[in-house]
Amino acid sequence: MEMCAREAEFKSILFALCYFHAVVCERRKFGAQGWNRVYPYNTGDLVISMNVLYNYLEANTKVPWEDLRYLFGEIMYGGHITDDLDRKLCRTYLVEYMHPDMLDGELYLAPGFPIPPNSDYKGYHQYIDECLPPESPYLYGLHPNAEIDFLTQKSELLFKTVFEMQPRDAGAGSDGGISREEKTKQILDEIVEKLPDDFNLLEIMAKVPAEERTPYVVVAFQECERMNMLISTMRLSLKELDLGLKGELTITPDMEALSTALFLDNVPETWNKKAYPSLYGLTAWYADLLQRIKELESWISDFQLPAAVWLAGFFNPQSFLTAIMQQMARKNEWPLDRMCLQCDVTKKSREDMSGAPREGAYIHGLFMEGARWDMQTGLIQEARLKELAPPVPVIFIKAIPVDRQDTRMVYECPVYKTKLRGPTFVWTFNLKTKEKPNKWVLGGVALLLQV
Repeated sequence: MEMCAREAEFKSILFALCYFHAVVCERRKFGAQGWNRVYPYNTGDLVISMNVLYNYLEANTKVPWEDLRYLFGEIMYGGHITDDLDRKLCRTYLVEYMHPDMLDGELYLAPGFPIPPNSDYKGYHQYIDECLPPESPYLYGLHPNAEIDFLTQKSELLFKTVFEMQPRDAGAGSDGGISREEKTKQILDEIVEKLPDDFNLLEIMAKVPAEERTPYVVVAFQECERMNMLISTMRLSLKELDLGLKGELTITPDMEALSTALFLDNVPETWNKKAYPSLYGLTAWYADLLQRIKELESWISDFQLPAAVWLAGFFNPQSFLTAIMQQMARKNEWPLDRMCLQCDVTKKSREDMSGAPREGAYIHGLFMEGARWDMQTGLIQEARLKELAPPVPVIFIKAIPVDRQDTRMVYECPVYKTKLRGPTFVWTFNLKTKEKPNKWVLGGVALLLQV
């Protein structure tokens, strides 16, 4: 450590770099709220970054903060990253951990953990042993709820695995309980009984002449089409399995997989391929599906936009949000590529909404993870303990030209379909905040359509 001609700067930045390395590696344990995807960060990244730091300090008279942050965040560690929002998180850590204040000892890497004064190797070890706070999500910029959520998911996975390891004939016949096949048949009959008919697309499309079809109507047609594909797949596979259980058809591997999924309350893989991302078990998933169909039927009865649109009820929520922009672009003859969405969180719930707005749409059914929306102040606030994903009031979405967008004191909040995040990304909503937006970036704050 004493090799560098600028020893004090080298040691301070290297200490922050080591802390940064520890944080990005350990943050992986918090699942999707930690990182959207899992990255193979390793000690090699830290060693190479240390060499780069040494070379840059030797070659420059002033500390090149911007260059160092770019090299570490975009190349050394950023080279592993494939998700734009994860890249933003990595950059934000470096902005918080590496800036000139650290050389004056005024920078806190975590609550109660400032950058140490200049010391030797043994002194730094002693400082860490004595001053590093106990392990907690606060060390990563996360809320304690992140740990509760992560441990809950681990526990659920453990119990699910134990349940799936039960013998195939557990609970069968001899003690008077119903057999696995009987249980499966019972579930199958319940699903078939409630499964609605396909949407009659020709009849639905005939309701609206081609020249009167707004972007919203096109979205409704697309949703009906996707729903038909899912319902048809479900009906056909259930009919085949029913015949197989009666002995009228040979049981195929697909039918066996469907039977196992029904028994274990999992959504069958063949249905998942035609459906929308969801982490529900089969019972909750099917109730959710019936609710989606009900909402869609209500919408296509007269093609009037609902007072508050259930954004989570779409196969493709992006198409509806894009339709809001298209509708506005056509009305005002604005270029679509120069438009964006403005989000205003109201103080109302779905029940309070009497009708759709003249422009844009009201949407409901979103939840916030990592923080909460405070209705009194109209701002993002620190989450309450054990409130893992509090609901957000109705949001008014309106399309505006990009140059009219207000970007002061807003957090660019990502919206995802499920807690898996990553591939379920939908959009980015600008939400008002009094705190620095970086706080919410490090906290992994996001809006979810389903919890």
